[in-house]
This record gives sequence, C-alpha cells and structure tokens, in this order.
Amino acid sequence: MALDNRRLAELAGHDAFLQRHNGPDADDVVQMLKMLHIDSISTLIEKTVPADIRLGRELNLDAPRAEAEALDYLKRLARQNKVFKTYIGQGYYNTHLPAVIQRNVLENPGWYTAYTPYQPEIAQGRLEGLLNFQQMVMDLTGMELANASLLDEATAAAEAMALCKRANKKSKSQAFFVADDVLPQTLDVIRTRAYYFGFELIVAPAGEIAAHDVFGALLQYPSQSGEIRDLAPLLKAAAERGVMTCVAADIMSLVLLKEPGSLGADIVIGNSQRFGVPMGFGGPHAAFFATTDKLKRSIPGRIIGVSKDNRGNQALRMAMQTREQHIRREKATSNICTAQALLANIAGFYAVYHGASGLRTIASRIHRLTTILAEGLKRKGVQLVHDSWFDTLRLTNVDAGKIHGRAMTHEINLRYFDNGDIGVSLDETTTTADLGVLFDVLLGEEHELSAAALDEEVVAKRLSGIPAACQRKSDFLTHPTFQRYHSETEMLRYLKRLENKDLSLTHAMIPLGSCTMKLNATSEMIPITWPEFAHIHPFAPKDQIVGYKQMIDELAAFLVEITGYEHISMQPNSGAQGEYAGLVAIRRYQVAQGQGHRDICLIPSSAHGTNPASAAMAHMKVVVVECDKDGNIDLNDLRDKAGQHRDNLSAIMLTYPSTHGVFEESIREACKIVHDHGGQVYIDGANMNAQVGLARPGDFGGDVSHLNLHKTFCIPHGGGGPGMGPIGVKAHLAPYVSNHVVTPITGVNPDCGAVSAAAFGSASILPISWAYIKMMGTRGLREATELAILNANYIAKRLDGHYPVLYKGANGTVAHECIIDIRPLKATSGITEEDIAKRLMDYGFHAPTMSFPVPGTLMVEPTESESLYEIDRFCDAMIAIREEIARVEKGEWPVDDNPLANAPHTMADLMDSHWERPYSRELGAFPSEAVKAAKYWPAVNRVDNVFGDRQLICSCPSIDEYRD
Repeated sequence: MALDNRRLAELAGHDAFLQRHNGPDADDVVQMLKMLHIDSISTLIEKTVPADIRLGRELNLDAPRAEAEALDYLKRLARQNKVFKTYIGQGYYNTHLPAVIQRNVLENPGWYTAYTPYQPEIAQGRLEGLLNFQQMVMDLTGMELANASLLDEATAAAEAMALCKRANKKSKSQAFFVADDVLPQTLDVIRTRAYYFGFELIVAPAGEIAAHDVFGALLQYPSQSGEIRDLAPLLKAAAERGVMTCVAADIMSLVLLKEPGSLGADIVIGNSQRFGVPMGFGGPHAAFFATTDKLKRSIPGRIIGVSKDNRGNQALRMAMQTREQHIRREKATSNICTAQALLANIAGFYAVYHGASGLRTIASRIHRLTTILAEGLKRKGVQLVHDSWFDTLRLTNVDAGKIHGRAMTHEINLRYFDNGDIGVSLDETTTTADLGVLFDVLLGEEHELSAAALDEEVVAKRLSGIPAACQRKSDFLTHPTFQRYHSETEMLRYLKRLENKDLSLTHAMIPLGSCTMKLNATSEMIPITWPEFAHIHPFAPKDQIVGYKQMIDELAAFLVEITGYEHISMQPNSGAQGEYAGLVAIRRYQVAQGQGHRDICLIPSSAHGTNPASAAMAHMKVVVVECDKDGNIDLNDLRDKAGQHRDNLSAIMLTYPSTHGVFEESIREACKIVHDHGGQVYIDGANMNAQVGLARPGDFGGDVSHLNLHKTFCIPHGGGGPGMGPIGVKAHLAPYVSNHVVTPITGVNPDCGAVSAAAFGSASILPISWAYIKMMGTRGLREATELAILNANYIAKRLDGHYPVLYKGANGTVAHECIIDIRPLKATSGITEEDIAKRLMDYGFHAPTMSFPVPGTLMVEPTESESLYEIDRFCDAMIAIREEIARVEKGEWPVDDNPLANAPHTMADLMDSHWERPYSRELGAFPSEAVKAAKYWPAVNRVDNVFGDRQLICSCPSIDEYRD
C-alpha cells in the first residue's frame, strides 16, 4: 500500500538532518560517479574497502531522528539531572560565564569550528586570544612563561612531574614527592603516569618536602581542604636539595594570594575553569602550565609567540610548533597533540572583560563570604580544621549524617570526607542569602545568625582568612588589553574583530587530511549550554546525574555497535590520551595474565608521532615496521619483527585506513600475525570516518581503538581543542581500562588508575556526538562514510592530471583522503608545499595537511559535509595554482617573486604605493571569480617562523614595545 502524504512528510522530517549534514545531493553523486567512471556508490565501496572486512549488514542502530525529536528526547534526559547548589569544590566551581562571551565565542561557529593555528596568517584572532590567556597565567602565577593550555589540572600535574625528571640534571633520584593534601584526582592521574615511567611516589605532608631524596615535588596552593600556608620556606628548602618544585594553584585565589613564582616555584599548574567555564560534569576545561624561562625549551604543549611577517609587521604564531607536528617519537616523555584552545580563549576573555579590578572584586567577595561563614560557624562552636582559607572551609567533629540530611532537603551538595569531616567551597555565584541557607544546613535552623550582620562586622574589622605573609602585593593584568574592554559594547567589538581575522568552517572547506573537519551542526551544539548539562559538578552524587549517565551509556552503546568492541571507556579527553589509555589497558591485562614482561610495541614507519610517544609513556620499547613503496605495511618485515620479539611482543599500533589514506588489503593478516605471536592489536581511530557503517575494527582484529569524537563524531575542533578520545576494547580488556578514585566505575578493577581528572573526561561535549549519531541513524552514518570516500576519490581524480596522487589502493581508489605529491614540482620550479598552502589562503581556503605523513606532500580530506560546489571550488583553486607554478617553471615569474612565493596577499599589499611585482594586484589578491564574490582577507603576510623561535616572546607586548 502506498504511503499517505502524512507518513511521507514524517519520513522526510526524519531524513532531513542527514540530508543537511551530507554535502552532495543525488545529482551531485551522479556527476561525481560519472567523473570516476563508476556506476554506483556501492561499486566504489566494493573497489575501495576490502571484501573480507566489510560489515555485510546494516548497523543495529535506530533510524534517523529529526532534529526537534532528538533534542526533545535529550532534553528529557537532561531534566533527569538535578542541578543542586554545589559547594563541593575539589577543583571545580560554579561560575558566571558572561553572556557576551557565551553568545559570541562558545556558541559562535566562527570560534568553535576553526582548526589548530598551524597556519598563523589565517588564525591571528584566536592566536591573540591564546596570547591573552598566556599573559593572564604568567601574571597571576608570577612565572616567566606559560603555554596555551593543557587538558586538565591532573594531567598538567603529570606533565609537570615528567618535566621535572627531564630537566633536573642534578638529581639521580627516581622518586617524586606529592604533598598529601593535593586533590585526590590529581594524585590518581600522577600514580598512573608515575608507574609506567618507573617513578616512585612519596606521598607525605608538605612539610616533609626536604626530607626525601626526590627529583621533583608537587604542592597544592591552597590545599585541597582550604589551608593557605607560606610555601616559600618549603620551596627554598627543596631547591637547596636540588629538588625541582611544582605548585598546583587555584587561579581565582591567585588574585589575592602571593604568586607562586615569587615564592620560588619552578612550575605552576592548575585549572582555569572558574574563569567563566561551566563545570560540565568535568570538562572540557583549560589547564594552565607556567614555568621559569630556563625551562622554555622543555615545556609541554603549545606556546603562542610573537614574530613578524614579511612586511616587518607584528604577527603571532605557535612558537616551536614543530614539537606539535613531529613529536620526539619513542624518546618522548609527553604525547600531547592537542590543547583546550576554545576554553582557554573563554578563560582569557573572562579576564579581559573583568580586568584586574573586576577579578579583585570577584575574588574578594568570595573570600569575604567565606570569612563570614567561618566566623559564624566558630561562634556556634564548630571546629575548623584550618585557621586560614580563601574559599574553602573544612569542618571537623560535626554530625555529618544530620548535616547531609539537611543539605539534601535544601538541595545542596557539600563535600564529605572519609573521616566524617565536611568541606564547603564558595564561588562567585554564592550570595549572602546563600550563607543563611548554609548556616541552616550546617547548624540547624535555630542558629539565630545573621549573614548580613556578620558581613558588616567582617568588613568593619577587616577580618581575613589569608595570612599576612601570603597576601598578594604585586599588580597583574596591567597590559592595555586587560584594561580596555570592560563595557559590553567594547568587548563585543573586540571579540568580533578577532573572529574576523580567522578562517573557519563558516568561511570555507578546511581540507585537512586525518583531521576530519566536518559539519558541527547547530542542533548538536545547543545542549552543551543547557544548565542540566553545563552546571553539574563531576563529583555530584549518582542520583543527581541519572540523565547524564543514561546519555553516556546510550552513546557508549552506539559506539560499541559502530566499532565492534564490547566496552567503551569515556575517560580519555583527547586522542593522544586515548592512545595512552589503550596501551595501558593492554599492559595491565598482560600483567594480570603473568605476561608483564611483554613490552615491545611494533609501530609502522608511517605512524603519527603520537603513536611512539604514547608507547614510550606506557614504558614500551618501540620497534619500527617498514612500509613498502605503496605505503602499505610490509608483511614480511612484520612477520620478521613479530617473530624476533615473540617472547616480549606486547602490541602493534596500526592506523586504519592507513596514514597514507588507503584501505590496506592485508589488515586481517597483520592482526593475525601479531595475535599469533602473543601480542595485542591497537588500531588508531583517527581515520574512523572511512569505516562507520562499512567495517568495524573490533571485527577484523582490533583489541582496542581510540575514537576521535572531535573528528568522526562531530565535536568541533575549537581552534585547537577540545577533543575527546574514548577507547573501545574487547571484553578481555574491559576490566583494565581507567577507573577513578573519586567516581569509581563499575566493572573496572579498582586499582586501575585514572588518566584524566574526571571519570568521563570532557562529559559536557558528549551530547554533541550523541545527537549526531541519533539524528543520522543507521543509514545516515553509512551514507556519510560512503560520501566521504566518494568526495576524496573525486578530488583525487580531478587533481590527478595536475598533481601526482601518491598512494592508491589495490583497485586504484583512495579511502577518505588522498596525498598529493609536491616534490616533483619543487624540483622543477622551486615552489614548495608551504608556498601552495599560503597561496590557498588567497583563494579563501585553509591548506591541507602539510608534509605528513610524507615530507613534501599535501594530504587532503574533504569529509562528507562538503558540497560538490565547494569541492569543485577547491579543485579549481588547486588547478589554478598548478597553472601558476607552470609559469614559474617556464621562467615567466622568478622563483622568489611570484604569487606563490609572496602569498598570502593582504590589504597592506594592495595599498602599497610601490607595486613592482611581475603580476597584477588583482591576480595576487583576487585570483578567482569565487574570491571576488566573497573575499576572506588574511590578517598578516607570511609569518617568519625562524625569527619567532630565535626571539621567543610569549607575552603581550604592545606594537611600540615590539618595534623598539
């Protein structure tokens, strides 16, 4: 029977999202297939994906759900969460995100769809935002250098430990000291990292720092229970013994507390979450990491520096950025390949908007209210564990049971210590009225205390919980940027001005190979600011997170079906974290089987630098497996290496499709070889966008994979972060994934330490991937993969006559990306892959991935979200650039003076009164009709990387200071 019109409309509504997510329509598909001389997409898939790994059935997921329907269901889940007034603290706080920042940054695709600023000429806006963040951190910590953020406070502490070992040439010790009052989740992550580095952890009172032979030490400031102590004597005593010191500091407290740099710290780390970033059940939040100048060449992560462009004008860039792209492989002590750029920008803008005066007002108010609470409690005989505080009080000898009961009645969360003590942490959202309720909860309603009266007394007597020796005397945020934009009008214009400097997916396709810059749909993004997701503390009681738990469980079930694994761990909050977590799970499993001696990790020579770095961090020895001339794993070499290391083989790390963008026919055989020799198979999930709905790594031999949710599953890249890298594992590895000391995870061995600060990583962005899968459904996910493969093959075909396409599969097709070889052109013209990358900016495009995995190449990935119009626009640009190269080859233009060598072209170039170039201004800046119709202007000319590294400036100099 024919469907009636109503039913047809319903079906169309359910399919509407996938039709909007996928770029090519039916007519486009026909046209592209015709170009490829292939009769159907199914034929293309048969030619591309090896038959022995194809799924052979549809995924067992729901049909597509309409956007309104999916959001309505997700809203019902969100309402199951209980947003109580939270005073748990422990590194996470309620905060007020200024609306001008929420609307114009967090909810703005111009900020959240941009890529990591490897191409600085089209990233000056977010680079300035990140430079602000660095300046803010340097000022508040009193350190000489800061990076542009790390993943979270706990992993920043682990990185600090590794840096101490790497940089401390005086100490031969293998021990690291951790004060017993650091945050428990931080200690949990440090334990995991220390174990695989072979470090001994000494956990003891902070006062014992100089009593142990250690290479480094970590102190908390203030302590996890609120105590403020003068760290200067402890840091001095440690330094005298050759111990490098790290201080984990609360960033809001540093507004009022003496800065750790002045106390003698070598490294200062912490979390910038309370500068306007919602708690989000644990993340994403930007950690900060600051050091002395002498450690600048060892600091992990990204550093934004000041350089100049080829016109001599100030320009920003990622300093020493080669460490990001070409990590020290098996010699690495860090595998960092991402940051929290979007959240660092938000925190930095929070400081810009409030300025030093505004921050003092906020911090002073928090401290004053805490002092009022402390004075009231003491008057009623409540014993405080410490006689100093900034925002946190620890109460002892109280009836925790009665207090808990009253707290639940008032929908209030407190912190409950194992010994019966109670912790209360205030924040910028706390009011005087809230104090009245807290007195009711902590004392019972017959207390007769007046918060208002106490307030007057505290102010009149200038009472404080900060010891005089610990009170800050120095200024901070004195740079003009932090003094100008305090009205909403000025702030709005500043944010817009920065946004206008950057190229994002709002402008054009970003064809980066292995980075999967696909649509981050608005309907997927909406839930992240819902209070029921945004304002939940990561350590909230289980009965308050029912909706979160169901959403996470549903997403995990989706990913289990998509990958073919039996269990998903959501804890890793980046792809590199996922790699590390996966290898650690393998190592734990092998220890449990009496195979702990297995420590050899085989890695193909084509692997991303994070692979050997992650293996090194898991205390594995890397053995490289060669690739053949076609870029495939050399099976003979694999057999030889597996056989040679049979007794000690732990794992192999494979990327599939390969890093070269090809579905290797021998993947099952490669997995079998490793299994036959006693090893486990780790499959890197960076290229999962070519597999969803067509093949599952858990079916063809994988034991564990990480999944880049910020790639395949639509979490936006945020200008360089956030990311999420959960791992899928087979059943035998499930008990050995990461657990969490504060939030134990059912089914995981309790001694399996954490790899991230929060049990579910950056949980608040998981609704994005949930919504994507829900709205795409079984058919939509498969079609997305097919179109990603179709788009890549179409580009390879269109460009093949103009540029050599380096690698293809057995039947002449590529996977979801293709590699274009620039080396022959460089030999004949002197034009490099960098010249092409910069010239693409004049055509309004971000460059493909440069020189990875093969030096002198460009790797292009179009994704399924780009329309045929946009793909053709990119191909037309690449072909036009090839014609420009031909003119250099023929000698019409000099090698050092042509549109490519001078790219990108800016407004300053066009306004130059002395244009003496051998091509017109129009050709330089408006090389195509598409550009004339909608021009994106690079903010600066080509940036001088060498100058920036030689003269490393990572703070916010004025233009005049820079010129001087």
